[in-house]
Amino acid sequence: MNDKIKILFASFEAAPFSKTGGLGDVAGSLPRSLNEEGCEVRLILPKLSCIPQRFQERMEFVESYYVPLGWRNCYCGLFTLQHGNTTCYFLDNEYYFNRQNVYGEFDDGERVAFFSKAVLETLLHITDFMPDIIHCNDWHTALIPVYLNEQYKNLYGFDSIKTVLTIHNLKFQGQYSQAVIGDVCGLLGTDADRQMRTWDGSANYLLGGLRYADLISTVSPTYANEICTQWFGEGLDWLFNERKDRLWGIINGIDYGSFDPHSDKYIPVHYTADSLGGKTRCKKALQEELGLEVNADRTLFAVVSRLTDQKGMDLITYNLPWIVESGAQLVVLGEGEERYVEAFRHFEHICPQQISARIEFSEALSRRIYAGADAFIMPSRFEPCGLSQMIAMRYGTIPIVRETGGLKDTVIPYNKYTGEGTGFSFANFNAHELRGVMEMAMELHKDKKHWNALKKQAMSKDFSWDSSAKTYKEMYETLCGR
Repeated sequence: MNDKIKILFASFEAAPFSKTGGLGDVAGSLPRSLNEEGCEVRLILPKLSCIPQRFQERMEFVESYYVPLGWRNCYCGLFTLQHGNTTCYFLDNEYYFNRQNVYGEFDDGERVAFFSKAVLETLLHITDFMPDIIHCNDWHTALIPVYLNEQYKNLYGFDSIKTVLTIHNLKFQGQYSQAVIGDVCGLLGTDADRQMRTWDGSANYLLGGLRYADLISTVSPTYANEICTQWFGEGLDWLFNERKDRLWGIINGIDYGSFDPHSDKYIPVHYTADSLGGKTRCKKALQEELGLEVNADRTLFAVVSRLTDQKGMDLITYNLPWIVESGAQLVVLGEGEERYVEAFRHFEHICPQQISARIEFSEALSRRIYAGADAFIMPSRFEPCGLSQMIAMRYGTIPIVRETGGLKDTVIPYNKYTGEGTGFSFANFNAHELRGVMEMAMELHKDKKHWNALKKQAMSKDFSWDSSAKTYKEMYETLCGR
């Protein structure tokens, strides 16, 4: 008898098929690790037109059917693909998914409502799998618990399905006019009609999912506590306090097979914690590539991020004159708000041997930056988990972070008296506090013995998915009463 817990992992994006941020990384890695941990996890995604052709060519068509959505009957094609140890389902509808962007379309509310409804309808057409749990992710799949309870619970096999809803970023909730509850979602007059409404009567997809899900999780223990406060709760802190006994905080992991300085195909020289000479050569190569002064003694700070206020870019841009005066170097890779883009470009123009601004997204360059930089700056206003600080430590690049969310959970502050720690941190969202810890990092960087010891300590931390997968499995078992 197969007693594995069966999980249907629903996400609007997952690497390597589609990815816009951390959710894509998680959805691409966690199902594989959970399968290795002894669960039976299958992944379900929209068949977006941005999925690389090499994957689309391998997909096998299963069947087609229609999904009722409000007053519509919408075509849905079911495709499947085996990727590693994970069976993946792709739901096809060209009207909704043949778009230039993953998100940001004028009808995102209708697109994600279709996907949520189609996930449940698809279970009627899969003959060899009925999940114990549907694991939903962010507002894009938050309607699944709503639809399950309002329209599918009375169907055979659906009555025992439990739901988990994971919040990757509470800032985005899927808020629309009240008209979508009836016209798009087809839920007018149901209990969900009331449960999904905010104080002003508008529809909030995430609110509905949070009220209907059996368990709620988020991507770090600290963030789970923070969202119960008004400062971080984005207007829903009352609900998290109300359901605190159903709230889990589980730290994310990173793909150690991909992010590995010993084998990374993108970096010029490979190295390990026991052989750091390769990292020194990676720094030299990065300085040459970016047109910075080639000087091993200059502290090279790095930013690989969306250039937004959430990521603390105002703290960094405030300190640009000081960075130049201090003799340090800074490389920035990312896209975002024009005010930050212009600030970085201005300082690159006047100090090209100290400041490099690459306003783009490049996976290859990001790896060379992780490998070649001395320290990684991540002073976020809030950070549910964050993956960049973990990747930086994996490459022996010392993180400098603000003590919030997953940054607080993953970076141990350096203690100059004992030598313990894996990075530098500061508490308040303040440019002068950031400067203070950057100065501490620059001072320690002069002491190669202790700096190398700190790099080795950072590289020794285990942020693979193994530990996180065990905790997720524990959460599933708790929910299923096993």
